[in-house]
Amino acid sequence: MTFSKELDLLIKARYPILYISSLEEDRLEYTIRKTIKMSSNRAIYTWDFIEGYKTNINNPRFAAKNPLQALELVEKLTANTPAIFILKDFNKFLNDMPVSRKLRNLLSILKTQPKSLIILATETEIPKELADIITILEFNLPSSQEIKNELLRLGQSLDKEFNPEFLEILIRSCQGLSIEKIRRALSKSIAQYGAIDKESIDLVLREKRQIISQTQILEFQSTTIEFSDIGGLENLKLWLENRKESFSEKAKLYGLPTPRGLLLAGIQGTGKSLTAKAIANEWKLPLLKFDIGRVFGGIVGESESRIRLMIQLAEALSPCVLWVDEIDKAFSEETKNGDSGTTSRVLGTFITWLSENQAQVFVVATANNFSVLPLEIIRKGRFDEIFFVGLPTLNEREKIFKVFLERLRPGKINKFQVEKLSKESEGFSGAEIEQAIIEGMHIAFNEKREFTNDDVLSGLKQIIPLSQIDPQRINQMQKWALSGRIRLASNSTILN
Repeated sequence: MTFSKELDLLIKARYPILYISSLEEDRLEYTIRKTIKMSSNRAIYTWDFIEGYKTNINNPRFAAKNPLQALELVEKLTANTPAIFILKDFNKFLNDMPVSRKLRNLLSILKTQPKSLIILATETEIPKELADIITILEFNLPSSQEIKNELLRLGQSLDKEFNPEFLEILIRSCQGLSIEKIRRALSKSIAQYGAIDKESIDLVLREKRQIISQTQILEFQSTTIEFSDIGGLENLKLWLENRKESFSEKAKLYGLPTPRGLLLAGIQGTGKSLTAKAIANEWKLPLLKFDIGRVFGGIVGESESRIRLMIQLAEALSPCVLWVDEIDKAFSEETKNGDSGTTSRVLGTFITWLSENQAQVFVVATANNFSVLPLEIIRKGRFDEIFFVGLPTLNEREKIFKVFLERLRPGKINKFQVEKLSKESEGFSGAEIEQAIIEGMHIAFNEKREFTNDDVLSGLKQIIPLSQIDPQRINQMQKWALSGRIRLASNSTILN
């Protein structure tokens, strides 16, 4: 259901107080006015703290700097006068006892008369005593159709007709931005380049990165990692390769459902994060990194508001890859039991979205400790598949050495005894192998010479892998993976 239809339905059903959170105040107010004008014949009274009721002709600035008086207008209007009261930033006064009491006193009027209050805010802040009488209504960022209409309107004002292919790319680039931000970015393009063309897309993407970084929840990441840069994990790579075109129009016409995502569980340093980056690059999709730790805030309701903001942004930026790193640290059973229910509420919002998400957002979650994850996350329906990424086998270690050495010394791989290095690195993860090579390079660099096979061997001897630091836990994880309860990312997941 669209925002306009839901708003119209709630007003007709005489929901007393609606609460809408958005940073796009102008667009939101325009949408509300347009909806009310098309569906019902109601007077609209708009109030803000500085100007009061600007639309009151008889008494301009009525109730300025007086939120309690702003509510009294509801009583002053006759019972048969249909009206909508738009109260801007009124969430700042909800904790005030007289205002809270007045709202509850007005309930009988709002339920029986054709009058509704609409609170416009930039964030969700609702006191517990008012939670039962206030209904939250979601106002999403502009859809692709709204963005297209805005771009076409701008094109007409410039007497310019966009190429259909370029217009499609520009629309996708603008997704996730407010209409105001889109206008600013394109105005900057016109001022700098004198036109809206390919250079405009770079400006839009720059604006998008800035907006996303300001949320401090999502991070827009660029990546050049390819599947060939990751040694091993053939089962996982094949699974991903089969879904490479799943976001295309052909797949949609074929009837294929959009992939939801996957959970990568396993030992640290085995390529889980690299895989998330490679998926985005190989599938030509933007990569958003979700920092769950930043979701949890000190103010009641703030954490839930932030997780909803993350979902809203991810859906607006779709199609995209959403990388949720170390999900086990945020949603472990121990964490859930250690707070006042905030983690459970955030988890509930997140997993409900995982199940019901219709947007083209492919979620890649990684976890080092699979055993602490709650059952709600790992049950079927949340992710398309769960893979275990274990320590690399001998064959996979050879591939890992080749990838790293070829990257560091292109065309000189024959100077290294890869087979010997692979045998000597038993129990090493990919990250530990990379660190051993770097250690060998430091040795040679300090001696002012090119690093050799012996230097890498020395590096391997100096690195103590996790499998030796905590062998019992690593072996337990590997044996559990081979029990058949989880899909293996590699053909073999054993210490050899």
